[in-house]
Amino acid sequence: MYLKNLSLLNYKNIAEANYEFDPKINCFTGKNGVGKTNVLDAIYHLAYGKSYFNPLAVQNIKHGEDFFVIDGTFDKDNRNEQIVCSLKKGMKKVLKRNGKIYDKFSEHVGFIPLVIISPSDSDLITEGSETRRKFIDSVISQLDPAYLQELINYQKVVAQRNALLKYFALNHTFDKDTLSIYNEQLDDLGHSLFEKRKRFLEDFIPIFNKHHQSITDSAEDVSLRYDSHLHNKRLLDLFDESLQRDRVLQYTSVGIHKDDLLFEIEEHPIKKFGSQGQQKSFLIALKLAQFEFIKKQSGVLPILLFDDIFDKLDETRVSKIVQMIDDKVFGQIFISDTHPERTENIVKETHQSYTLFNL
Repeated sequence: MYLKNLSLLNYKNIAEANYEFDPKINCFTGKNGVGKTNVLDAIYHLAYGKSYFNPLAVQNIKHGEDFFVIDGTFDKDNRNEQIVCSLKKGMKKVLKRNGKIYDKFSEHVGFIPLVIISPSDSDLITEGSETRRKFIDSVISQLDPAYLQELINYQKVVAQRNALLKYFALNHTFDKDTLSIYNEQLDDLGHSLFEKRKRFLEDFIPIFNKHHQSITDSAEDVSLRYDSHLHNKRLLDLFDESLQRDRVLQYTSVGIHKDDLLFEIEEHPIKKFGSQGQQKSFLIALKLAQFEFIKKQSGVLPILLFDDIFDKLDETRVSKIVQMIDDKVFGQIFISDTHPERTENIVKETHQSYTLFNL
């Protein structure tokens, strides 16, 4: 699978652009601010129906304009698949496949397997647990549409339970029977989601360890650990224990929406005890593991976006990635970089076909 061409209209700082792509390597070079990352984000947008960098859809419209359009044609299983994503101010975003509008964006997730590696991945380390849960959910959802629907349903019921808790507090009332209806729904959904996350991480963590050892020559002792309330108790029992706290807080304080993925080095949080280089190695290993996991599970080589990462890596790490490209581990690759000569020298080492776009 690969992206054949891309057309952009009023997307971020790009007024209009059209590209024809190489099935292997495509490089966007130029100074900061010219739109290299925006092209990669547009490709991500076609795969996920949203921006990787700015979740507020209307802010992806070029300043002074009323709409954007992203139009891409993919070769998948030797068939052309046209994906178009568009947004007009004041209206809902529209996502189309071969001219047919998706009723739900969730129906599209996983159709275009794609992984991005970007400096902004550091949010996985520096931000709260929600960012890491989204990472887990994103990988599983690309391969399991039922998981994504269960997750959406779970989040809706949590919102309903929270609204009920607020109602109780405002009206100085309480109805345990009504609350138990939501508790039972969340118990069923939460248990299923927890089991799927647990199985995913049992498969994913060894892949992550393999990539991390390769990148660092096994020089660092790191680990991923799944932290969840549900490891030891069912959600119904947890709701009983947290009832008074939830009534005071007026929201649901336990459940799989509080899960976390702990990033550790030498059994300590990598956020506090890892150097910048160690954190970079950790994140790249995480994303390469995501790539391999999706490839193994789907049988498709995901598109891989390298956003400005060669500027952040030493020669050893770059050479490891070049070796993986040369060994045909990856399918189609998109690279953004501020140094055209460096980029061309790197891709020449891979002995793969490539196209350079100097913006």
